Amino acid sequence: MKIRVDCYSGYRGEETPRRFWLEEKMVEVREVVDRWLDPEHRYFKVLGDDRATYILRHDSVALEWELSFYRGERSPRTDRTGPVVLGEDREKDG
Repeated sequence: MKIRVDCYSGYRGEETPRRFWLEEKMVEVREVVDRWLDPEHRYFKVLGDDRATYILRHDSVALEWELSFYRGERSPRTDRTGPVVLGEDREKDG
């Protein structure tokens, strides 16, 4: 999926994504978790302000950005085993 990316160019001239758009939705980059290169692409694993993880790929030849991977935030409730009973932590009236 092609995306639009705004970047920050540091003192060495390397561009680092700061925000990107998925259609109409803007995502601010909170953290660059990892980055790596291959002969034709640069990859950035980032954490968005929506708490999702993304891998952004920059094509060095075509000068285009693409979304290569997305994983949404995991709710702590989905990591529990067994059913979640609402109100189980409330004190009982005396």
